[in-house]
Amino acid sequence: MPTLRTARVLWLAPLAAVLMGVSIAGRAATTPADLAQAYEHQETRDLVVLVNDASDLLRTKGTAAFSDLRGADTRWRQGEMYIFVLDPQGNMLVHPDPELEGKNVLGLQDVNGKPIIQGLIGVATSLPSKQDGWYHYEWPVPGGMLPRWKSTYVRLVTDPAGEKYIVGAGMYNDRMERAFVVDAVKDAVGQIEANGQAAFARFHDPTGPFIAKDAYIFVFDPAGVDLVNPGFPNLEGRNLMDLKDAQGKPLIREMMTVVQTKGSGWVDYMWPKPGESVSTQKSAYVSKAKMGDKWVLVGCGVYLADAPQAVEMGASMTAPQLMTLVRDGATLLEQKGELAYPEMREKGSKWYRDDTYFFIWTMDGAREFHATDKSIEGQHAADAKDVIGRPYGRMFLDAANSTDGEGWIHYMYPEPGNLFPIWKSAFVKRVTYPSGKQYMVGSGIYRMQMDKAFIEDMVNHASAVIAAEGKDGFAKLRDKTGPFVFMDTYVFVDSLDGMELVNGGQPSLEGKNLMDVRDVKGKAVVQECIAAATKDGNAWVDYYWYKPGQNAPARKLTYVKKVVHGPDTYIVGSGYYTE
Repeated sequence: MPTLRTARVLWLAPLAAVLMGVSIAGRAATTPADLAQAYEHQETRDLVVLVNDASDLLRTKGTAAFSDLRGADTRWRQGEMYIFVLDPQGNMLVHPDPELEGKNVLGLQDVNGKPIIQGLIGVATSLPSKQDGWYHYEWPVPGGMLPRWKSTYVRLVTDPAGEKYIVGAGMYNDRMERAFVVDAVKDAVGQIEANGQAAFARFHDPTGPFIAKDAYIFVFDPAGVDLVNPGFPNLEGRNLMDLKDAQGKPLIREMMTVVQTKGSGWVDYMWPKPGESVSTQKSAYVSKAKMGDKWVLVGCGVYLADAPQAVEMGASMTAPQLMTLVRDGATLLEQKGELAYPEMREKGSKWYRDDTYFFIWTMDGAREFHATDKSIEGQHAADAKDVIGRPYGRMFLDAANSTDGEGWIHYMYPEPGNLFPIWKSAFVKRVTYPSGKQYMVGSGIYRMQMDKAFIEDMVNHASAVIAAEGKDGFAKLRDKTGPFVFMDTYVFVDSLDGMELVNGGQPSLEGKNLMDVRDVKGKAVVQECIAAATKDGNAWVDYYWYKPGQNAPARKLTYVKKVVHGPDTYIVGSGYYTE
């Protein structure tokens, strides 16, 4: 990532790469020794060599090299890895995809809205002293439809005629090199020293240059207060100086020692990936940055490949068991009303075991009863949102006020006594007390394992939306803060001819005909889903599919259902990954 240290180049920031390539003593890594020093993985080194050689060819032959670089079955086009050439205006001059070659693609974005071409050009042109680097985004493999994480290396080349070009190639992987992290921190330091606290907003931008894969910038003040943490925003504003990792290491204190004694360096520790609660071994590069007349600690970490992970405790209940528990609790409340509260608060009882406990709200959102925290009883929570903005308070009440009077809600919430919010799945139900007053009763499971009963319930609710509203209901199924998208579970809707109409997890597929798409084992996935639902009305289908944001296919069990709205027939489905 270019280090933007002066206001003169700050306007180029939106064009900058997520993470720039590595320089060795001020020069690009080009020799085998340099590459071995700069990059940990052979695949990364091979890609850099390929781009360097293609750059030398273009530098020597000029545009006559284009025909060589276009050659099929040459070293320039090797399956998923291929050379492309851009000019600084965003015209794609060499690319294996005829839909891109010969066109201006400056506005091209990935599935997350990240500007791809602007970023690639920015890597190579933002700073005269640094004309090579890396950019990370999501892009389909050649001939594929599903976007996967891609890391692309580019170089700026001047041909014999004096024309400038950007030459690059990419690889599909989930790894983050340590070298990428170092440059991310250096760029963040430059942003802070140039802009002060105003730089913090850029570190949170998911389409900007400081968030890639599971890497993000964090900032602490000297007292240990977390100022910036896009991975765990609920930690911002807290003093974490005494926080210890899963192995008892005081990680923030160690980071402070490194920057105060060395200015910068590496610290290894255990830390969860964003959205997870289980810690994985992480190595973070930290550096001191001036901010006005003060200083702050700036860092970015890389989760090491095949790193050890803390043991995760499995959920104590399945989804059907929790549904039964809540319905039993509703029956008890219908019989005893408020007189049931003492036994529901008793630890070790049927109603309060491990991290599974009951809560009760009035139908306008006031907390009537909470088994683990009496201090919040009486507070209104109708507008409550979790750390990623999901309005779980409103979702609770909507489910309780629905025709069924019950439903599932998924949100991020810390376990009792834990800092890190993780996925919690709560089942809520409307209940009428002996007094005649109605309440909402519920209970939840952390890290709930998906199963068929839950997925069927979700598809049935989505189908009810489509049956009642047709196309007008599509927006509800896409809403990432709503009940139909969470973790790696989402709802999709297909037409009978295979057109993907809704896909809450992989929206880049919408508008495409997937009838002939096959999984890694050759199964015609969409054909089978449509045929099974059309024949029986509903059915289970299993196949291999990519989890959103991941590069490895996993076995997925999917429930599909035929839904009719007026003259239109749809196939509504959702699934869960078994691996």
